[in-house]
Amino acid sequence: MTQRCIAIASGKGGTGKTTLALNLALCAGQGVQLLDCDVEQPNAHLFGPSEPVHETPVVLEVPAIEPALCTGCGACAALCRFNAIAVVKRQAMVFPELCHACGGCALACPTAAITQQERVIGRVERRTLAGFPLVTGRLAVGHPAAPPVIHATRDHARGQLVLIDAPPGTSCAAAAAIRGVDHVVLVTEPTPFGLHDLRLAVDMARQLALSLSVVVNRSDVGDSRVRDWCASEAIAIIGEIPYDQRLAEAHAHGLPAVSAIPALAEQFHSILDRLDATSPTGGVTR
Repeated sequence: MTQRCIAIASGKGGTGKTTLALNLALCAGQGVQLLDCDVEQPNAHLFGPSEPVHETPVVLEVPAIEPALCTGCGACAALCRFNAIAVVKRQAMVFPELCHACGGCALACPTAAITQQERVIGRVERRTLAGFPLVTGRLAVGHPAAPPVIHATRDHARGQLVLIDAPPGTSCAAAAAIRGVDHVVLVTEPTPFGLHDLRLAVDMARQLALSLSVVVNRSDVGDSRVRDWCASEAIAIIGEIPYDQRLAEAHAHGLPAVSAIPALAEQFHSILDRLDATSPTGGVTR
């Protein structure tokens, strides 16, 4: 079975990524799977049952120092690119929040003073939402590193069509969510801020060598600068969703757009048709 993976991303928050991803999944039919990779603030699950069917912890192995064996030579601290280890008074100290779990410090230690201990940094939740599987990544409160939880969420990709609701912006988390997908849909709005952040998101997608297209949300608000810029960059706009107060009211009650306003389904089906024409096929990678 050929699997297609399409990421829904944006240069800024609040553009309507989850609205697009959720309603595309509802309109796609059998074989679709939605991965909520906005792990710092996932919200797709709010449109369905509140309790997950299954939870899997996301664990990193971080270094632990055995004081009796540590000579304070500093080899581990010198190796660590993320300053997760420091040597104070001839004794190594670990800052686990900064650790990226590469394991290099243990290999560099000449006295075998470093072992690895498990640290839970989040979880992956699986549930069924409106008939299709939803996988939600959730970063533990206070933990700064989202990419490992995003990777763990993407490891659960099983659908024939996998839709990824990516984090907003162009940070490491956003790059981790979209890296290696078959196509990226960037959601924007026709405002100066929307255009500014769309440029950043397009640059990120191009740096990752990804094919991309744009959906304009609240398309009847603002001006034409987003459309003009997309035309100048030869970027296809595959859908425009007009502002509708009923959609906001539906979301306030936990209802997807196509459930509250059935006429919108035609627009989301049209976007899926355009994606069929623009997205290459291939496996899901990280």
